Amino acid sequence: MFGSIARRVFGSANDRIVKGMRKTVAAINALEPQTAALDDAALAAKTEEFRERLAGGADLDSLLPEAFAVVREAARRSLGQRHFDVQLMGGLVLHQGRITEMKTGEGKTLVATLPVYLNALSGKGVHVVTVNDYLAKRDAEWMGRIYRFLGLSVGCIVHGLSDEERRDAYGADVTYGTNNEFGFDYLRDNMKFSLEEMVQRPFNFAIVDEVDSILIDEARTPLIISGPAEDSSEMYVKADALIPLLAAEHFEKDEKQRAVTLTDAGVEFLESLLREKGEIAEGGSLYDIEHVSLVHHINQALKAHKLFARDTDYIVKDNHVVIIDEFTGRMMEGRRYSEGLHQALEAKEKVKIQQENQTLASVTFQNYFRLYPKLAGMTGTAQTEAAEFEQIYKLSVVEVPTNVAVARKDYDDEVYRSTREKFEAIIALVEDCHARGQPILVGTTSIEKSELLADMLRKKGKVKPQVLNARYHEQEAFIIAQAGVPGAVTIATNMAGRGTDIQLGGNADMRVAAELAELTDEAARAAKEAQIRAEIAALGETAKAAGGLYVVGTERHESRRIDNQLRGRSGRQGDPGASKFFLSLEDDLMRIFGSERMDGMLQKLGLQDGEAITHPWINKALEKAQQKVEARNFEIRKNLLRFDDVMNDQRKAIYGQRKELMQADEVVDLVGDMRHEVIEDIVSARIPERVMPEQWDAEGLALDVRRVMGLDLPIAGWAAEEGIADKEILERLLREADRLMAEKAANYGPGTMRMIEKSLVLQILDQTWKEHLLGLDHLRQGIGLRAYGQRDPLNEYKQEAFEMFERMLALYRERVTTMLCRIELRFEEPAETAGASAAMGEAAPGVDPGDPSTWGRVPRNAPCPCGSGRKYKHCHGKMG
Repeated sequence: MFGSIARRVFGSANDRIVKGMRKTVAAINALEPQTAALDDAALAAKTEEFRERLAGGADLDSLLPEAFAVVREAARRSLGQRHFDVQLMGGLVLHQGRITEMKTGEGKTLVATLPVYLNALSGKGVHVVTVNDYLAKRDAEWMGRIYRFLGLSVGCIVHGLSDEERRDAYGADVTYGTNNEFGFDYLRDNMKFSLEEMVQRPFNFAIVDEVDSILIDEARTPLIISGPAEDSSEMYVKADALIPLLAAEHFEKDEKQRAVTLTDAGVEFLESLLREKGEIAEGGSLYDIEHVSLVHHINQALKAHKLFARDTDYIVKDNHVVIIDEFTGRMMEGRRYSEGLHQALEAKEKVKIQQENQTLASVTFQNYFRLYPKLAGMTGTAQTEAAEFEQIYKLSVVEVPTNVAVARKDYDDEVYRSTREKFEAIIALVEDCHARGQPILVGTTSIEKSELLADMLRKKGKVKPQVLNARYHEQEAFIIAQAGVPGAVTIATNMAGRGTDIQLGGNADMRVAAELAELTDEAARAAKEAQIRAEIAALGETAKAAGGLYVVGTERHESRRIDNQLRGRSGRQGDPGASKFFLSLEDDLMRIFGSERMDGMLQKLGLQDGEAITHPWINKALEKAQQKVEARNFEIRKNLLRFDDVMNDQRKAIYGQRKELMQADEVVDLVGDMRHEVIEDIVSARIPERVMPEQWDAEGLALDVRRVMGLDLPIAGWAAEEGIADKEILERLLREADRLMAEKAANYGPGTMRMIEKSLVLQILDQTWKEHLLGLDHLRQGIGLRAYGQRDPLNEYKQEAFEMFERMLALYRERVTTMLCRIELRFEEPAETAGASAAMGEAAPGVDPGDPSTWGRVPRNAPCPCGSGRKYKHCHGKMG
């Protein structure tokens, strides 16, 4: 109560932030006349002036009013669009490293140009992150006109580019791309073998468009680069054959947690089946240590059959199982469920089982985007997740007011007892709107429901709906853009076409681009364009008169934010519009959260077939149910992050080490330290401190030295010497190992040896890290069971992951030492003796390292005879 009184008197915290920005907006507006007076060349020259001022010690904030005024004027000249005052506010919020919440149709794409330009002046690059390739290309081209007008370079990262093209795009002042492309490039860069091969620059500033979709919805799924593991497709088929034999009492399913487990009865039933098939010995148990893999395959098959539904969670297309994104309803081509679940689905659907993959590199979006020193985001719906943005990313949310007040009518939900009654009510509304010329957009939660509703409408014959299943982003954007045409009926998954504005009457720019693509005659083109724009303006007035865009939700999503996004498609820039959600007690959200109680209540009220109940209380009750689900999903994401943070610390250490190795000209000191550490470890294991010489394991030490370094040394004889200490034996071993490596360097040539050392330390680091990731995957899968022993799984994971990391580093040092001590190079004898000697990295008789004319023919991949240590093709043999 006191909070609401204080808000009325002082305004909310958000109101105070918005009020504080008005002063800066006034300063930008005051510069408009003098900026408008500049000619094009003088306006573009402002970029160089700003850069000089930055180099002279000015900071970005001091340039902000002028820079924003310059961008506004450049937008007016290059795009014919002038930023509204509220768009300047949105730009301020982004520059401050916050999230700007602006309603659909307020022009967020244009808003981003203000902070992007200002922050790109430093020359360190700015990334603009979008949800799909279509939007990345569209925005890079569309907004790129402003940047190019002002002398900045623009790049775009989309699927299918070569490394060279990616490097050029990342080298630009402004780079557009999708979250997946940026994330995968980061992982791929950290698998490269030289700095020259890497495509990304050090991170500077990123603006994430549709920030809630990328940083919240997609945060549960890490990005993973995988490689093939051992084939176990036969095991999946065997496990799959068992699941249909299970009865209801053999497993327990928890829909809220998306979990399914075998009951004791189920375990006993499967054990008897497996004994019959000879998979388990008589008297043996499913949970014997040798059956760990079998249990894993059975659990994944159980999930595939009991938790995952065809055409809802995945579809089968061209003999492949393709994941459907639960938030967007889009097909996720190329993405696969991990831990063998995808193979279990393939076995269930009787399609070819793809080889199981092993993780080579992975990162969550949370940890990827936290690598940016400065991060900002924009969306129409962030307030419901403000706590998560603050907690995970340290991003505060600022709600920017609309340019024109929202005129959309949001009606209370209508609740029906069955799905049939609900769909009949929706069809009646669709037909009514269509007859009156009011455009209507129907949002569904899955492809299956979109097609079902469309079929029902077609059968009635009055309406031919446009169905959008989010299969192709370009078509998706064009279809959704025309959803505002009078009488249009568009059925789409809730977030299809997100990022595309629905304008009443249709989108003139898209129609012009589509219809005039072939027309080359300028006069005819101008006339046709004018005709299209006039036609759309008239259609827009007709749509407004009919009530604007009517948005219908066919059920509530488990997140309020997704519902708000659907609602927000209507009522842009003060346009009229309406929204309503139709629910039934058979909907997932209603069914899971207490529909029995509500069903009993509706029966008592005497609700007849086809009648609905509508009341603000129902909206409030549903909102509470959604808040519960959101809180649970937040906990899942937070938990994922807690576990990934453990791996992230290790990832940062390994990637940092890789970068240092690539930057180093040579790693001779590093491998020397490793060698000494390995020898110290094996000596301390066989000859512990403060142990009598007669208790030393001299034979074991001799075996270890032979295994690791390939040296046959009289260690037993040394140990028998009178008064010898363990330190003396250690020193002798270190000397012998150093002598061995010095001989190798002398034999092969120092240049060749340095090149081998650098190549090996990187290759072995990658191999050992890959094995460590597999071990962490296995640890992560089983760690939850520790809770049964009253132990915190996270603490257990932290401790064991740290111990595994220590063991990995020890193994890495030993592998590097073993490989370098045991490596033998074989060179084929080429025709030219000089060339042969050069290939071995030594100066042959008559070869002067300073005189290339004495070198003869040098193989392209041989060390350069000048002694630089680089390959000939990268040194004196470099082309051009």
